[in-house]
Amino acid sequence: MNVVKEFHTRSFQDVCHALLAREEIALLDVREEDPHARSHPLFAANLPLSRLELDAPARLPRRAVPIVVLDAGEGLARRAAERLGALGYTHVALLEGGLQGWREAGGELFRDVNVPSKAFAELVDSVRHTPSLSAQQVQALLDRDADVVVLDARRFDEFQTMNIPGSISVPGAELVLRARQLAPDPATRIIVNCAGRTRSIIGAQSLINAGVPNPVAALRNGTMGWTLAGQPLAHGGARRAEGAVDDASRLAAAEGARAVADRARVHRTSRDEARRWADEAVRTVYRFDVRMPEEYEAGHVPGFRSAPGGQLVQETDRFVPVRGARVILADSDGVRANMTASWLAQMNVEVYVVDGLTAADFAEKGVAPLARNAVAPPDVDEIAPAELAALLQSTGTVVLDFANSTSYLKRHVPGAWFVIRSQLADALRILPDAKRYVLTCDGGVLARFVAPELAEATGRPVQVLRGGTMAWIDAGLPVESGGTRMASPRIDRYQRPYEGTDNAREAMSAYLEWEHGLVAQLARDGTHGFRVI
Repeated sequence: MNVVKEFHTRSFQDVCHALLAREEIALLDVREEDPHARSHPLFAANLPLSRLELDAPARLPRRAVPIVVLDAGEGLARRAAERLGALGYTHVALLEGGLQGWREAGGELFRDVNVPSKAFAELVDSVRHTPSLSAQQVQALLDRDADVVVLDARRFDEFQTMNIPGSISVPGAELVLRARQLAPDPATRIIVNCAGRTRSIIGAQSLINAGVPNPVAALRNGTMGWTLAGQPLAHGGARRAEGAVDDASRLAAAEGARAVADRARVHRTSRDEARRWADEAVRTVYRFDVRMPEEYEAGHVPGFRSAPGGQLVQETDRFVPVRGARVILADSDGVRANMTASWLAQMNVEVYVVDGLTAADFAEKGVAPLARNAVAPPDVDEIAPAELAALLQSTGTVVLDFANSTSYLKRHVPGAWFVIRSQLADALRILPDAKRYVLTCDGGVLARFVAPELAEATGRPVQVLRGGTMAWIDAGLPVESGGTRMASPRIDRYQRPYEGTDNAREAMSAYLEWEHGLVAQLARDGTHGFRVI
């Protein structure tokens, strides 16, 4: 007989008290991204049950961190709590009543993703009245060849999808570092844009806070505002700010950034102290290198993970799901870490900048190593791509693809079914009968965690495609695209109204209206502790 494990519960009041007291707490919404985006508490970080073994070690680095798990009554929270316990997490509780309990207790519920960062940016705008120009005003400036430069604060891949014609890609934390070199004449107007509002506001206000002498404004409502104004966007943009920054610009930027960090009461630390804190395991510690990913790969301080500063401020809930944790930032220029830290400090994060780093400290190369408590996937029966291709010439083999839906729609093994791991039981009622199953995903790792579950559920032989779908492609084997066989609904990915080029005007307008309402929601929520300098 299966024994149902009992878990402690924590109430709405208890969670709010922990947030207000700046105690460590990881409030985890273990549903898939789309249902999470439809309704969740402000500081509920999305950590889907489907990927716990892969994502928890890096995002929850301390096994003794207090964790509170929630869902909307689907039973995912209890399964996640059990799995977290099996992974070695020792203080796991369920949110009393789940999402409905939070609502009934008077808790504010938010929609969309990365809401703490977006709400904070709206608060900054409401307090500082960050200068902004409408799409029509910016277009008029460009049409008359005014002395103006448009800097796009998004990631470069987002910039390439669509951008303001003539703009330059300068991702968030790069703005203060590079603005003086990109606009050396103080009379040149600088306009900062993103797809919506958050990074436009934070980017423009960063330049103002750091004392850049140029007139600065945000493009009001970003590329969405541009589109709603009926103005065409460019695609496939290649202009980006890169390469060395001249000494005069860098030193001026560093002086301005340090002054802002000091005003925001950012803490200082050393490389050795940061390492000692990470080893003590009495506090959750995140160590981030906030430079560009290519700089990180060329050489970084051991133990630091890549988190480009603009994205760290934009997606704080993803990078730092533990509220009350200690965050330590490093760079090689004295600009990007201080500017990023100045925003995190205003977001009520205990943040430190590492001082005194030298070139010799950036000794580790390549992408970040696995988290120190990374979970080894189980041993499974693997099959090579060529062997699977031969098997598929006859009936009886069913291929299940556990990649994210975006990857699946782009390319998958011919005949493969899309399945979300947390929805596996429902998918089995849809899938055709199989003599054997072969599981895959992009690189094959997640599929290895699913294999024992599927074997237990079906009693059928289960194999994993060695190297995943990428190995299949590398072997030169054919692929399909599109949603040919969807055994699970596409709830793993929330369709953001500000990404891509085919969003409905109504969705964009509704999104912008929602952003404007976030300050009022923050006031009703009351757990954030944000302050604006």
